[in-house]
Amino acid sequence: MKTTKSMSEHIAELEKLEAHSRAMGGPQKVAKHHASGRLTARERIDGLVDPGSFVELGLLAHSDIDEAAERTPADGKVCGVGRIDGRLAAVCAYDATVLAGAGGRVGTRKVQHLLRLAVENGYPIVMLHEGGGARIPDILGSDGILSSPGMIEHALRMRRVPMVTAVLGDGFGQTSWDAAFSDFTVQRKGTCLAVSGPNAIQVATGENTPPEELGGWEMHAKTTGLADLACDDEPGCLATIRAFLSYLPSHCEELPPRIAGDDDAMNRQEALEQIVPIEPRRGYSMHKVCDVLFDKGSLFEIKPLLDRSVITALARLNGAPVGVVASNPMYNAGALGAGACSKITDLIVLCDSFHLPLILLSDTPGFFVGKKAEEAGVSGRITNQWTAFAQATVPKISVVLRKGYGGGYYSLGAHGMGADLNIAWVTADVGFVAPEVAVNIVHSKRIAASNEPQALRERLTEELRYASAPWRAAGKYFLHDVIRPRDTRDRLLAGLAIGRRRTGFSERRLANWPTSS
Repeated sequence: MKTTKSMSEHIAELEKLEAHSRAMGGPQKVAKHHASGRLTARERIDGLVDPGSFVELGLLAHSDIDEAAERTPADGKVCGVGRIDGRLAAVCAYDATVLAGAGGRVGTRKVQHLLRLAVENGYPIVMLHEGGGARIPDILGSDGILSSPGMIEHALRMRRVPMVTAVLGDGFGQTSWDAAFSDFTVQRKGTCLAVSGPNAIQVATGENTPPEELGGWEMHAKTTGLADLACDDEPGCLATIRAFLSYLPSHCEELPPRIAGDDDAMNRQEALEQIVPIEPRRGYSMHKVCDVLFDKGSLFEIKPLLDRSVITALARLNGAPVGVVASNPMYNAGALGAGACSKITDLIVLCDSFHLPLILLSDTPGFFVGKKAEEAGVSGRITNQWTAFAQATVPKISVVLRKGYGGGYYSLGAHGMGADLNIAWVTADVGFVAPEVAVNIVHSKRIAASNEPQALRERLTEELRYASAPWRAAGKYFLHDVIRPRDTRDRLLAGLAIGRRRTGFSERRLANWPTSS
C-alpha cells in the first residue's frame, strides 16, 4: 500500500491551495464586487505595481479559527512586495470579497510582518483599503481583544519610510487608523471612511447618519483633512499614489529622486510681473505663479480643498523635489485659518522627514480671526506650525510677493523664524497690518480732530505704505535681498545651494511628530 505522496501529488496539492486563495471569496462574490464598479484586491495591486513585479507573502494563510479556515483565503489580506516605477514597495490590499474585508489575527500578522520588512529594508508602504474593521468573533472576550495585534508597527515607523493609504471602498476601524498614520491618504469618491460604520453607530448610539455625511470624501478632504486628495475612480487613486511617491526617497537614508530639469523655465519668468497685480486688494492665481516658478507640470497639490487660503504642494525645481507653501489670495484674501496652519505643519513634517527643501511664497494679510477660528483651536494650530517650522532642518526660503502682515507672515517664514533666506519682491508690503488699517489704529484721534481729515488720512497712509515697503527692512538686513519678480527662480535655485547641508540630509527632528496635527 502506498504510504507517501509523489512530488507531483505534493505539487498538485500546492496548486489547488494556491488556486483557492487566488480565487478570493469565490466567483459569486467577485462578480458582485465587480457589479458595484469596484476592482478586487488583486486587481488593485496589478494596477499599482510594475507588471510581473509582485511577490506575494502569505498566499496560503487563513483564519486561525478552524471552522473559518476554508472561507478566509489569504485571511482577507493580499500582502507582498512589488515595484512602483522600478522601486521596491510593500503593498497590502484588503479583500472585501472575504468576510467583507474584516480583519483577522493571521491577516493582521501578515501586515505587521510586511511593515517590519519595509521599515528594516527601506521601501515605502502602500495600504489599499476596503473593509469593515476587525472580525467581531475573533476579538470577543478578554483573550480575544488582547490577542489582536496592536499598532506598534505603525507607531514605531517614525517615518523611516513613506506610508500611503488608499481608501477604495468603505473602510472602518483599521482603515481609519492607517489613513491617520499615513504620510499621504487618497480617498475614492463615493466611499465612507470612519472609525465605526453607520450600522454599528446606530446600534450603539441611536445616531442615524448617512455614510457620506459620516465619512465621505467631502468630509475628509474639506473638513478633517484626513484625505489629502480625493479621486473619482480607482485608477485615479492608484495613479495619484505613484505620483506622490515619485517625489520622495524610498527611505530616510536616501535623498529624494531627481529627474531632468525644465530647460524652458527661464523663458517664462517675465510672466510673473503680469500675473501678480501691484494693487494689494486684487486677486490673482497663485497656481499660475507656481506653474511659472517651478518645473512645468510638476506641482502636486496636497489637501487642496482644506482651508484654501493656502496652497501646500510638492513640486520640482530644476528636477529636484521641493515642498511648497504659498498664500492663495483668491480665498479669504490669503488669511490663514486653523486648517491652513495644520496643512502647513503636515507638509513641513513630511519634507523634514524625507529631506525636501521648503519654499514659502507669502501674500497674506495675517490670520483669519473670530469666534469660528477660536472654536477651531487656531492658537494651538498656529503654535504647532511655528514649532514645526523652527525645528525643521531642511533648507527654507521665504519670498514675499506682495503682502506679509503680522503673525500670518511668521507662518510663511518671516525673519526670526529660522529661514535660511528671506527675500522680498520690489512690490512687497511688510508690516503688522495693512497701511490703511494701521492709520485707523494709530492716528484715529488725530484724523478726527483735523480740518481736512480725508487729506490727512491719505498722507498718513502713504507714509505708512512707504514705511512698509521692503527698503527699510533690507537696509537693516531683516530681509536678505529685494529682487525683481523675474529673478525669483534664479534666487530660489541659488538659495537651495546656499542652504543645502553638506550631505543634503536633514536631521529629521520631526520624524516622530504625530501624523494628524
